[in-house]
Amino acid sequence: MVSEPPSAAQVDAAVTALRMLADPTRLRLMWELREGEHDVTTLTAAVGAARPAVSQHLAKLLLAGLVGTRRDGRRVLYRARGGHVRRLVTEVLYAADHQVTSEPEHD
Repeated sequence: MVSEPPSAAQVDAAVTALRMLADPTRLRLMWELREGEHDVTTLTAAVGAARPAVSQHLAKLLLAGLVGTRRDGRRVLYRARGGHVRRLVTEVLYAADHQVTSEPEHD
């Protein structure tokens, strides 16, 4: 855990990550990827977006360091990179659920 003020590089990386997650399609993709690996075809069906758009969003998430890939034959499988990223996506959507449903917040 960071106990000192974050460096400029840390703030820049955090802002980039949050900016990437501020898009509805990318946030939906990350929700799907937090539980495991998926290919573009599966992700396209899951988020209801066009295949070229999903590929472009995945490329941006990859460049931002939020997803990783591995090859399985001719397929490329995508996954959320690390527990911090998975927890960030989960927490932000759970917080949104509390806001939408007016359910009390947790401590």
